[in-house]
Amino acid sequence: MLNEGDKAPAITVTASDGSSVNLASPGRPLVLYFYPKDETSGCTREAQDFTALAGDYAKAGVKIIGVSRDPMTSHEKFIGKYALAVSLVSDEDGRISEAFGTWVQKSMYGRKYMGMERATYLIGGDGRVLKAWRKVKVPKHAEDVLKAARETAAA
Repeated sequence: MLNEGDKAPAITVTASDGSSVNLASPGRPLVLYFYPKDETSGCTREAQDFTALAGDYAKAGVKIIGVSRDPMTSHEKFIGKYALAVSLVSDEDGRISEAFGTWVQKSMYGRKYMGMERATYLIGGDGRVLKAWRKVKVPKHAEDVLKAARETAAA
């Protein structure tokens, strides 16, 4: 589990927009949000909320990347179906979610299983975790992250 002040792992990801980003030195602020699955109601709402604010994030100089274990083909359909303006990364092998501590044991109806915890990290251009949100609730989350990104940029 990464905490505020920790250095992001030196993992280079290739996003759905074709860009490559080294998480340990992204060069500009980065919002890295982890979500359980494409096409589910909460995950769709979260992606749409970040998309609605994508222009504001761009003005603040912040890149947004969503991460799930879905394959890129699923991400491409998800982006197309909802006209998403956020980049998505496939973490099929789990190395990103393992490094960030977002692949956790969950429980539903008494059954335990491994799954993606909804979490968001604001990473500075130098790769330091500036803010971490764990066990995210979707409503107003994209706005809260934008506010923190703006405050960090102003500091």
